Amino acid sequence: MYLKRYRRETVQDALRAAREDLGPEAVVVSTHLVPAPGLRGWWGTRLVEITAAADRSPLSADRQREAQRAARVERASDSIAARLEAAGVDADLAREVAEAHPARGRRGITAAGIRRMLADKLAALAASDAGYAPVEVFVGPPGAGKTTTIAKIAAQERARTGRRIGLIAADGFRVGAVEQLRLYAGILGSPLTVARTPAELEQALEGTRGPLLLDTAGRSPADEASRDMLRVLAARPGVRTHLVLAASTPRDVTRRALDRFEDARPTRVVVTKLDEAESLAPILPLLRERALPISYLGTGQNVPEDLERATPPALAAWVSGDAGAACA
Repeated sequence: MYLKRYRRETVQDALRAAREDLGPEAVVVSTHLVPAPGLRGWWGTRLVEITAAADRSPLSADRQREAQRAARVERASDSIAARLEAAGVDADLAREVAEAHPARGRRGITAAGIRRMLADKLAALAASDAGYAPVEVFVGPPGAGKTTTIAKIAAQERARTGRRIGLIAADGFRVGAVEQLRLYAGILGSPLTVARTPAELEQALEGTRGPLLLDTAGRSPADEASRDMLRVLAARPGVRTHLVLAASTPRDVTRRALDRFEDARPTRVVVTKLDEAESLAPILPLLRERALPISYLGTGQNVPEDLERATPPALAAWVSGDAGAACA
């Protein structure tokens, strides 16, 4: 007996596909509804999934062997997908990863092998450029870790190359954040400019060659003061914006943050506080949906060590819940 699954909009369409594939003798073993892939599933769209069976009988030993091989491959794919889903990976990505691996290698695959497959699938979410733009801007909700992230980047650069990256605090609201950045700047010997108005921000940016790391208030870009600051940045070339999000934030709150800061036009995401989250997996569907690559991973509060570039192996390790194997 040969089993195969089919997903279509209606029962009739699924049954038609099964009988065209398996022949008129195909019978339905089970029927249930599953979420549609991608954004449609988030909006509640469901597909009909049927499992159909056909008797690939003794008329052809080759066909029977092929059916048995296909069934083994399908079971192996299900096993890989189930292991990924148990780690928090959404069902669509888990199935993509499972089916991307060569069929003959799916049975008995190791955890390291699954991580490599996952890394391949997540490569598009890893911001590959390691250099700096002239102005690197960090936006995001309060408490996400913008100031600490900037301090870590500046400290790592100083330790690695000896270069002192300039810092700008474009924040007239969070006195504590400005003082925190001033403290880090003093330790690193980095120049710090505080710009509380758009005019002060323009002046701070004039004549600088960069790179500069720019901290912002945790206010929505729709706020008038934030909008005026962002207008100054939008008029300049060489500005790259990172949206800083905490991995421990619930998915619906993360979605709202993505919506709130859309007007800031971020092209990168920094995911922080991974030490407080079980996995990076819950945030991935949102970032894949919006095609926002990840630039940095904040893995703790220690400056400068708890920050790493978001490489495909690092993403795979944090998604699978095995961060210690990021370099494996």
